Amino acid sequence: MQSHVFAVWDFMSLLKALQVQLTCTTIPWSPTPFPASRRFINEIVLGEESDLFEGRPISHFELYLEAMQQAQANTTPIRSLLSDVAHGSFSPSTVAAPAAAQAFVRSTFYEIHSGNLPATAAAFTFGREDIIPDIFRSLVRDLNASHAGELSKFVWYLDRHIEVDSEDHGPLSLRLVADLCANDDDRWEQAALAAESALEARLALWDGILSEIQST
Repeated sequence: MQSHVFAVWDFMSLLKALQVQLTCTTIPWSPTPFPASRRFINEIVLGEESDLFEGRPISHFELYLEAMQQAQANTTPIRSLLSDVAHGSFSPSTVAAPAAAQAFVRSTFYEIHSGNLPATAAAFTFGREDIIPDIFRSLVRDLNASHAGELSKFVWYLDRHIEVDSEDHGPLSLRLVADLCANDDDRWEQAALAAESALEARLALWDGILSEIQST
């Protein structure tokens, strides 16, 4: 959790990068060129940034932090990052996180700073939304079997992602990529390369977490 929380956090930055490019976030307002994608991304933002947990609005990242506290996981590194962000001193190259999480955050912000819309959408879809449910299903089963009641917020977070990614966010993100790439072969090629890089970064993150677990 100490490492994975950084992926939960930078997911929101990836999502916001898409929202900035696909919707108008400046004043005065003006419509952007992709009306279907505007709707897709705003629906995803609503769920990720303002979901309901026990009747109260909360982002999935904030809920993950609460789950870490309940599990007595170390939140000092991620809170240090939040402090850097609040003080305007955040840099992807100097994140004080476990090595695997550092590398993952750098890869995410490299994609964000590229400004390539189809690539960013593909990294979001295939490196995050589309793959999450199958990864988390086995985790939920194991947690329920071995830590029943002790990690309830973490289990809720995992269950919620299985629900929304399978039923809503996953299909929406796939439609987002299709809408942005349309019949443009160059855009599909950019999206494919970005998807491959995102999956490689995700695999490296999980391998790094496994190494940390084995070393302790």
